[in-house]
Amino acid sequence: MALDYKASAQFVYEAHDLSGTDKLASFLAEKAGRGTVIALDGDLGAGKTAFAQLFAKHLEVRGTVNSPTFTLIKEYEGRLPFYHMDVYRLSQMEAEELGLDEYFYGDGVTLVEWASLIEDILPPELLHIYVETVTGSQRRMYLHGRGKRYEQWTTILKENGV
Repeated sequence: MALDYKASAQFVYEAHDLSGTDKLASFLAEKAGRGTVIALDGDLGAGKTAFAQLFAKHLEVRGTVNSPTFTLIKEYEGRLPFYHMDVYRLSQMEAEELGLDEYFYGDGVTLVEWASLIEDILPPELLHIYVETVTGSQRRMYLHGRGKRYEQWTTILKENGV
């Protein structure tokens, strides 16, 4: 049974507009290092790709970052290699065959859109963000850290905000 990310959130972030989303993306990109994995979920149009674009900007990725829906994985160079995945069209079996763990445990930062679809092959330690549309450009993001460093991130956010 899948984890209820909204109920288990260690921190809930309210972004009143895109600049609020940008603040969270900046904080997380600053914390990111080799092997960082961020799992994103949310309804269609909730802002997963917008978050990924802002996160990439703060990783100093140059050029256009767009949804890898039909290519599955896009690789970018920045302060760290950035691997942007969209697994919406993958089955669990297909995901296993792709060898995604090479990205998860590699030298870069991996951001996976629709991550809950491949929950069984995600690394045990990651930051999961569920993005929910509140109204217009307002978003609510439920953060759940699995593993010490990600739990520390949610604790810092809970205690200090962004």
